[in-house]
Amino acid sequence: MSEILSQAEIEALLATLASDAPVGGAAPEEGSPSPFTARQKRSVAYEVYDFRRPDKFSRDQLRTLQMIFETFARLCATNLATYLRVPVHIELISLEQIPFEDYLRSLRQSAFIIFSAPPLSGEAVLEMEYSLVFTLLDRLLGGPGRPVERAAFTDIERPLVLALAERMMLAFKSAWESILQIDPHIEGMETSAQFVQIAPPSDIVIAVLMEARVSDRRDAMSLCVPHMVIKPITPRLSSQNWVASSGKRTTPLLRQALTQHLCHSPLTCVARLGRTTMRLRELLQLKVGDLIVLDTPAHGAIDLLVEGRGKFRGKPAIRNRRIVLSITEVIREA
Repeated sequence: MSEILSQAEIEALLATLASDAPVGGAAPEEGSPSPFTARQKRSVAYEVYDFRRPDKFSRDQLRTLQMIFETFARLCATNLATYLRVPVHIELISLEQIPFEDYLRSLRQSAFIIFSAPPLSGEAVLEMEYSLVFTLLDRLLGGPGRPVERAAFTDIERPLVLALAERMMLAFKSAWESILQIDPHIEGMETSAQFVQIAPPSDIVIAVLMEARVSDRRDAMSLCVPHMVIKPITPRLSSQNWVASSGKRTTPLLRQALTQHLCHSPLTCVARLGRTTMRLRELLQLKVGDLIVLDTPAHGAIDLLVEGRGKFRGKPAIRNRRIVLSITEVIREA
């Protein structure tokens, strides 16, 4: 087939071009957009895509992950503050998906806690700057919380660092409860980034940068979770599933589990024989053998207090040479 246009086709093409030009060939008025500019504005918007760094998570999934790690930061700060008895605040700064080699390249001298989170396969890493770790250690050992200019741990310090990391793992477990029940385990600790091999260099990871404030000090810490670790549960990382899973916390099965845990909680019970009123002078004059008249009748019921609140009434008795209380009434609260 010939690729040369006929005279009729050439004239039709010129007529089409002439219809886009201003009538009479006049220049467009000042302030009015030219046809070329109008066509530019009607062009389809595009987004730069780097095939060397493909996105593995959607925006909705990233928002869910951000909420999870914000919860982790809040719970982690609470656990550390209780453990160290010092104000601790941890704030999430950024969350992004980057190649693992870029994450390692952005780190300075830090301690790396490598951990797994069954039933998820693979490993993740918790990174803390040395200044932050030694601040926590100094506070844990009774100091004011000053960092030490050192890039290695002694045989005594390593177990203490792992103990701090265990507290953080409890927060990590609680933060993921609404998505999946995980059981984090610490696999090891490294002091050099070159020994942290939890993913190939080109694999995408979720890098979570956080700032930890202990007293008046500010230091950085981060979490790195490879994409392959979270990949099996990516369908759950949506706002709809997040809301649906939060409503599942009141299921009968969960109520039963909470009840079983509460049944083993120790409670303090006190039997109150009665009450009386006396002056301070009379109280100071009491001696062995004195009698104190109470407002409870001789054959009346006495109160049984559970954690300081009246729950039952009963009558005292003796069984196996011990004083016991026979419950006769349950106190109903208003």
